[in-house]
Amino acid sequence: MKNGKVLLSIIWVALIIISYYFLLIPLNLQSPSFWALIFYSLALGAGLFLLHQVFVERKLTITKSLPTYLIAATLLVAILGGIIWVYSLPVFHARSYASLVEKQEGNFATDVAELPINRIPTVDRDTAVRLGDRKMGEIIELVSQFNVAPDYTQINYQGKPVRVSPLEYAGFFKWLNNTKEGLPSYMMVDMVNGEVDLVTPEQSIKYSESELFFENVRRYLRMNYPTAIFGDFSFEVDEQGVPYWIVSVRVNRIGLFGGTDIKEVIMLNASTGEHQKIKIGEVPEWVDRVYDAGLVVNQVNYNGRFTNGFINSIFGQQGVLATTEGYNYLALNDDVYLYTGITSVVRDESNIGFILVNMRTKETTFYSISSAEEYSAMESAQGAVQEKRYLSTFPILLNVDGKPTYFMSLKDAAGLIKMYALVDAQDYQKVVTGNTVEETVNKFTNRTTPITETEPEAPREEFEIQGKITDIQSVVIGGNTYFYLLLEGQKDVFRANITVSEKLPFLKIGDEIKGQYNKEYQGVNLIIRMQ
Repeated sequence: MKNGKVLLSIIWVALIIISYYFLLIPLNLQSPSFWALIFYSLALGAGLFLLHQVFVERKLTITKSLPTYLIAATLLVAILGGIIWVYSLPVFHARSYASLVEKQEGNFATDVAELPINRIPTVDRDTAVRLGDRKMGEIIELVSQFNVAPDYTQINYQGKPVRVSPLEYAGFFKWLNNTKEGLPSYMMVDMVNGEVDLVTPEQSIKYSESELFFENVRRYLRMNYPTAIFGDFSFEVDEQGVPYWIVSVRVNRIGLFGGTDIKEVIMLNASTGEHQKIKIGEVPEWVDRVYDAGLVVNQVNYNGRFTNGFINSIFGQQGVLATTEGYNYLALNDDVYLYTGITSVVRDESNIGFILVNMRTKETTFYSISSAEEYSAMESAQGAVQEKRYLSTFPILLNVDGKPTYFMSLKDAAGLIKMYALVDAQDYQKVVTGNTVEETVNKFTNRTTPITETEPEAPREEFEIQGKITDIQSVVIGGNTYFYLLLEGQKDVFRANITVSEKLPFLKIGDEIKGQYNKEYQGVNLIIRMQ
């Protein structure tokens, strides 16, 4: 019997260790998951020893037995954890929740610099994913082994906004074949012109979320920081292109489970595995994402809801505010800022203002400017071209002539950017659209060059062309998408605007095309008809 209990104890401990290996729960009393692990461990032990007592020892002792003690401990942990959780709720600490973020008043015209036309981001996350996948599909030697991870973190890289994402193994056997060398590259998408680069760092990426076992970035850091409560894992690169994982370390500032905030940051070199934990104030300026959007939005909502106390947030609701149903990012002063509107708790179709939050320092600025709610602005932009049935991206807030203005890309059903829109944030009835960013901004600011009468342009001579595609690339120039093609037996590079044919995005190497082309100053236009 004694040997049976020893064996059972070993199984019990082994199951707890295996569970910890996969769940990677922080050994920290401030983590609800740690309390859940204790509850699970005690309940598992109670169940194992109770089954042993009933089916092996053939007896059931209600008092003074190990299963009884374990059941009592399980109930105690559940009750104690529940009491602590209830005590940590905003009903007891409303003003403490409200003070998790401090807002300062700002002047929009002076705080938010007016971006030059050639620096306005036109590529949203969905488009970046499409561009990255297309680029990956063109690299035959990699596409069979790797995919692009879904991260696509927005950062500032060498003064321009980009999205970066590491590669990931395309399945278990692909991991088995390549894990020794690691991930060879990461994807970088320029958010202004849509250019896509597959960047190969000096050293391959050895620590990632697609790794298994101890080189998995989450498991690797958990083994090194067993008590840290991890927040977001953000993939970034420094100014030299070295890949890093930036991991926020959370702390609960209210009760034991409430008022989640960030106290430290772990920086892990994704290639070498070198890591360090640093305080918030010591984070290098090239790091852009310390605070995650969900945490920031929650804190802003706590501030808007509980500033005048918990009871007021339920009944009187005097001065109760909330963020709108979406957010976006702005690149300002080499930092990334979260933007979201602030509206009254009744959620009407207008904002009383908006906030900008520095995602590295959590510095929060409120701009008291009445404006249209973002989705109303999106509907206004879509309504301006309703016959085309384009869909609007979530707005980016820009300073245009000193005024807050929503900028949106308009996409067709295939997800391709076809037009752009600017909507006056204070009067969403004022909306203009254009085929290029420059055209849209000029129309919005009434800077359009007057049209003068000129002699009609003589028609250009057209030539017949037919051939098989040997290479095809897409590039965004001045806000327009162009496709560059090489044809079998032809030395010239042919260029086609996205508006030439809806079939352009689906062309691939090996397709036969037939059409006409004419020579221009900036290349060759090709009118395509697929066979």
